[in-house]
Amino acid sequence: MDGSGSWDAIDWNQIEDPRPRRSGQGVKESMDDFLLEDEEVIAQGHGVILLNNREVGTLSVTNFRLLFVSQAKKCVVQLGTIPLTTIEKLNDDVKLQPLPHLSDKNRPRELLQVIGKDMRIIVFAFVPKTKQKNEVFDALRRYTKPANLWDLYAFSCDPSTIKNDSEPKRRLLREYFRLFRRSLPQLRGVEEVSLCNDWWRLTRVNSSYSLCSTYPSELIVPRGISDEDLFQASTFRSGKRLPVISWCDPGSGAVLARSSQPMVGLMMNFRNNADEKLVCALSSRTTDDKGSPRKLYIIDARPRANALANGAKGGGSESSSNYPRSEVLFLGIQNIHTMRDSLSRLRDYVDAHGSISSNGTSSAVSVVGDRRNRGSTWGGGNLNSMTSFSSTLGEWLNHIQNILVGASWIAAQIAEEAASVLVHCSDGWDRTTQLVALACLLLDPYYRTFSGFQALVEKDWLAFGHPFAERMGVPTVAEYGGSQYELLRQPSLGNLSSSPSRNASGPSGPSSNAPAQSQTSNNSSPILLQWLDCISQLLRLYPSAFQFSSKFLVDFMDCVLSCRFGNFLCNSEREREQSGVTSSCRCMWSYLADLRAAGGSFHEHYNPFYDPVKHNSALLPPAAALAPTLWPQFYLRWTCPIESQGGDLESQWHAMNKKYAEAMKAKDIAEWRAKDIKMKMESMKQDLQRERRASNTTLATAQRAQRENAAIKKAIESIGCTIKFSMSENQEDRTEVLSCSLRRGTDGRDQEDENGDFSVSISAIEDSLVSEAPGDHFCESLCPFRTREGCRWPDAPCAQLGSQFVGLKANFDAFDRLSIQDCYFGPE
Repeated sequence: MDGSGSWDAIDWNQIEDPRPRRSGQGVKESMDDFLLEDEEVIAQGHGVILLNNREVGTLSVTNFRLLFVSQAKKCVVQLGTIPLTTIEKLNDDVKLQPLPHLSDKNRPRELLQVIGKDMRIIVFAFVPKTKQKNEVFDALRRYTKPANLWDLYAFSCDPSTIKNDSEPKRRLLREYFRLFRRSLPQLRGVEEVSLCNDWWRLTRVNSSYSLCSTYPSELIVPRGISDEDLFQASTFRSGKRLPVISWCDPGSGAVLARSSQPMVGLMMNFRNNADEKLVCALSSRTTDDKGSPRKLYIIDARPRANALANGAKGGGSESSSNYPRSEVLFLGIQNIHTMRDSLSRLRDYVDAHGSISSNGTSSAVSVVGDRRNRGSTWGGGNLNSMTSFSSTLGEWLNHIQNILVGASWIAAQIAEEAASVLVHCSDGWDRTTQLVALACLLLDPYYRTFSGFQALVEKDWLAFGHPFAERMGVPTVAEYGGSQYELLRQPSLGNLSSSPSRNASGPSGPSSNAPAQSQTSNNSSPILLQWLDCISQLLRLYPSAFQFSSKFLVDFMDCVLSCRFGNFLCNSEREREQSGVTSSCRCMWSYLADLRAAGGSFHEHYNPFYDPVKHNSALLPPAAALAPTLWPQFYLRWTCPIESQGGDLESQWHAMNKKYAEAMKAKDIAEWRAKDIKMKMESMKQDLQRERRASNTTLATAQRAQRENAAIKKAIESIGCTIKFSMSENQEDRTEVLSCSLRRGTDGRDQEDENGDFSVSISAIEDSLVSEAPGDHFCESLCPFRTREGCRWPDAPCAQLGSQFVGLKANFDAFDRLSIQDCYFGPE
């Protein structure tokens, strides 16, 4: 599967946190904040009102969707944003009845109605007397029905960015090996792999699609049937869709096979030996070697009358007399046209009576130019509206119930009786696909997981040729219209043609040039939606049997309708190979996987009640339990958004889990902030401790200096001096000067001194300035202990080392004068 890591893992209909607008740009350029990769604005309308919720904003037509951005909230409005391929019908001839909440002055005059395949009906009101409505409407008419397949948005991405981890053919082959309970060997090409056992084998007779153009290239068939028998049997089936095995049980030998109707003719008397041999081979093995032959059920999904009516075109149904040990049953499921009309009536009534309708209220709406008449509301006092709703709802639910009952009956016969079942309808790609895929889901618990659901869809819906292009009303490639290189990137001119491979008589020549919209609308039908609806009913009955949730089914359906990815384009495996969608378009499975990976195990696609141990075998619901209800998550999400999620346990769990996740996120943020504050406090504490240690060191130094000063002061005062300290600022002479004042004696020989005091200055020198030798020039001239013989140190005292003046530079001249004039040593 191709990766989609560069894609935003969010729903493209909702952008909660758009990037800020860039100043100095036009209106169209400002829409870049809301556009996807390779999405371009084609037409635009401003001041448009979405009548469903009275929101005012900008309506843009892009190459992918109709985009509505709120003017007040500056965000994408999900209700008013719809992919172009999801639009079923446009109506510009819409007039509303006078509404009490709108005055004549403000009442919108130019309206555009958009009807979607996803149960949405929205109405936009444009500013009157402008060309905005015409520009938007013309762009929608052109781009909702493109003429060429390559005009779709899915082909707008750069092919070099596509990463193909595995091809669809290889994934199908891996599923075949799983059915045989084997592992697919790691080989380069699928053509190198062989697969068979005692009952079935894998054949590549359709590798060039010469056997059947709408079947996959690899098929599982009974081992006793040769490739030549397959070619002969294919001529007896409509569209050459011969009976092949879709699911098999190696334990019991039972198989679930599929095909199209047999071409028995108007009189139902045509036979084909190869076809009878192939069908009988489906039930050739018995449960026990001594037991009775296996039962074979041939299930015709159509009503019996419809099957007989197909005889006029050469079709019909089998006769049990031509197929030994067989029984033919009819399920009575209606055709694609009946299903399309039934869904259309349900959509109209849900819109008219929802809490949010296409005119913004729950009142009645009359549509001019459209054939619908919506009737009255619940409060109008007309009970016929309730009866009509019950009839409309019951009609749709009856179709769902028929599919559920048929698939459950098929699964029960295979699981309980070990019988083989062959299912077909007219062409074998609509009702047959619904029944076979749903029966496989009931029989095999692997298909109830994410990986199994993908394998089931790729096998029974994609590989076996469900015509997605025709059912969704989008273009495809012509079978003989040339190679993909000749058709690639041609301009959107001409008309859309129906795929010629869909004719019951087999391949035909090039298609006609009929109008695109008429052909596609005639064949569109909600076949896939019905199948997903049936799964939602099973989810309601068995809430712990599925790994995925109902929300996953809704998003899956939205992805298919949007045609944003290449997985569901075209009508068959052959057409997808011819158009090159695998190498040119991104993969939907990777996109959904990225969504789940981004949300973790609590993502809304996960079923919180899933218990694989409890439901590790087949699900066989009793008939009494198969009473379907309206699927609110899909049918009511636009008209009753609150009610569509109100009674759903999954929605309530996810809402509670969302609140829990938000609380845990707030808790993590608070814990991170607390941790950050704690780290800052620890850092501040360490800084404070360092400052405290520095302060203590400084204080100790100051105290030591104070003690030294006290000692010096005491030494000086011992000789009768008054000490006054002053620090010299001269940095070259780093000396501390001590000024000493002594009291002069009564002798008046020095009367000329005006101060009356005799000042003495004592200087303390650094140790480095004191000579280490006691006999320097200071000792020679000033030492009081020096005799005529010279210095007697260390046998005699020393003024520098042995007295209280150690470390000081004394002014001994002052001391000589004191001793002479002031009787320094006192009278004898």
